[in-house]
Amino acid sequence: MTAAITTGLGMAVLGFGGRVVLRQMPRMHQSLRPIWPNLSVLNRQTWANAKYYKGGFEVQMSRSEAALILGVSPRAPLKKIKECHKRVMLLNHPDRGGSPCIAAKINAAKDILDKAGRSF
Repeated sequence: MTAAITTGLGMAVLGFGGRVVLRQMPRMHQSLRPIWPNLSVLNRQTWANAKYYKGGFEVQMSRSEAALILGVSPRAPLKKIKECHKRVMLLNHPDRGGSPCIAAKINAAKDILDKAGRSF
């Protein structure tokens, strides 16, 4: 009988203690912020968006940015560039709910890599 009461009280203390810790987590996170100023940014970059490019668009698109947009190597063959352009464009076409700005960037990336491929 005493073992059951002791176990029940232990679980109650553990539950209330966990509740207190969980309620204090936002305050604890803010107190850690001066020590590690980019803690939340690091967590987002390493877990949520690990396989995505984290920068914005350049003013003048380069071959490397065009390759990042299409997901190919800057020196990819024309056949690979066209396949990847078609795949990315199907996913981001404005008629299917995509952004016209992104579609324009995808087409510009294909044009840049297409011209670069012909110059070799």
